[in-house]
Amino acid sequence: MVRVMASGVFDIIHPGHILFLQEARKLGDELVVVVARDSTAEKFKHHPIMPENVRRFIVESLKPVDRAVLGHEDDMYRTVEEIKPDIIVLGYDQRFDEREIEEECRRRGLSVKVIRLKKYGDSDLNGTRKIIYKIVERMDDLYAKDRHR
Repeated sequence: MVRVMASGVFDIIHPGHILFLQEARKLGDELVVVVARDSTAEKFKHHPIMPENVRRFIVESLKPVDRAVLGHEDDMYRTVEEIKPDIIVLGYDQRFDEREIEEECRRRGLSVKVIRLKKYGDSDLNGTRKIIYKIVERMDDLYAKDRHR
């Protein structure tokens, strides 16, 4: 059995997330997704809109996902040690170095292959920030129309 591990913030689920998870699932028999803790997301990306437990629940409910867990705040490799994946899948925009991850896993006694997936599509709705900006823009338009009435 090949266990695949993917990770991310998964703040507002969009088509890019779904495609990423579908492609990750194709690489093995089981897909375990690590959802970033709120504090980790704030440190490396942005303050999440949805709390970590809600994001974990939503991700685990998605068809390609067998299990979703919250990551460790102090050491991301502790989560890797617990899950023991055969493959770690990275999204095209994740700021990790494949070789560094493989080397650290090897130092910890884990044989893991790291695969970076390509970008799928270029939709307006293919990014959490893009979705938020679009909502704000629409709200501004609605507000402006209401003011002119």
